[in-house]
Amino acid sequence: MRGAAATGAEFVFLCVPTPQGPDGRADLGFIDDAAREIAPVLSPAAVVLNKSTVPVGSTRRVDRILREAGAVTDVGVASNPEFLREGTAVRDFLRPSRVVIGTDDAAVGVRVSELYRGVYAPVIVTDPASAEMVKYASNAFLATKISFVNAIANLCESVNADIHEVVLGMGHDPRIGFEFLHPGPGWGGSCFPKDTAALLNTAEDAGYDFALLRGAVTSNDNQRELMVTKVRDACGGTLTGARVAIWGLTFKANTDDLRDSPAVEIAAILAEQGAMLRAYDPAAGDAAAALSGLEVVADPYEACADADVLVVLTEWDEFRWLDFERVASSMKRAEMVDTRNLLDPAAMRRIGFSYRGVGR
Repeated sequence: MRGAAATGAEFVFLCVPTPQGPDGRADLGFIDDAAREIAPVLSPAAVVLNKSTVPVGSTRRVDRILREAGAVTDVGVASNPEFLREGTAVRDFLRPSRVVIGTDDAAVGVRVSELYRGVYAPVIVTDPASAEMVKYASNAFLATKISFVNAIANLCESVNADIHEVVLGMGHDPRIGFEFLHPGPGWGGSCFPKDTAALLNTAEDAGYDFALLRGAVTSNDNQRELMVTKVRDACGGTLTGARVAIWGLTFKANTDDLRDSPAVEIAAILAEQGAMLRAYDPAAGDAAAALSGLEVVADPYEACADADVLVVLTEWDEFRWLDFERVASSMKRAEMVDTRNLLDPAAMRRIGFSYRGVGR
């Protein structure tokens, strides 16, 4: 998109997808095509800002393509990564936690900074490679934090500790905090899987063995299987012919996004192992209806009718306030696997559920 700054200079933002390729690397085809398309029509002194999530070196790549495609010589290029979260994107845009600008040209850095005048957030001007790394490093750190708390939760189950109490004790340490210390079925969505894979490929290309991040990814993959094991155990040791009610299919609450959703992956494994699935999600809509191996219904109670086990896979707040006595009475067996620790175990057990959480 284009916009005129107060000085009359032109700024062009590249906001295009960078999907994960077959080898795990970011596919920069859309970026390359966009750069070639705009190059001939850029005004003198224009600045091209890369908002897309791209590997280190992409700012210089865009600059090279612009020159090759006929851009005027004084066009500036900078990295300006976005940090928007699904479900809170508007708030994150209006009140960002930080603004990162990557450029080798100090004058370009000043001009881009002026675009954010009035935005109450730290503005960090650095070189392009560092700016690009900030985006990947941030997502990789958060993914690793989730994998860590999942591992601690799994250990809690083995030593009879309660992850809820453990996280409470950890999170009050200001060096740690409570954010992303929520055990569950693993991370997913459109960013973390793609960005961790891209960063691992960047490390490989640089000759660095990023064992820590690779371990976080492996731990995340294993977490899906652990959730399936919980469901299988709740069904008496086999999923063949078991009726499984699923609440939640999106990768997190307050979005309709099914991309790389751990809920969808777990549902697929359950179906492969012989379970009959009936699912409800408040927002997944037609995309959920297109999933194979499960029946999508329009009501959470309908999903539970005659089920052997209820599995909570997405942390939708509305699930907290349902009539669980009605849910239990409609099921063949009052078995529950709460992969998000959304519900109160004691309350569920008082109603008559056999409750299984994560780390509890």
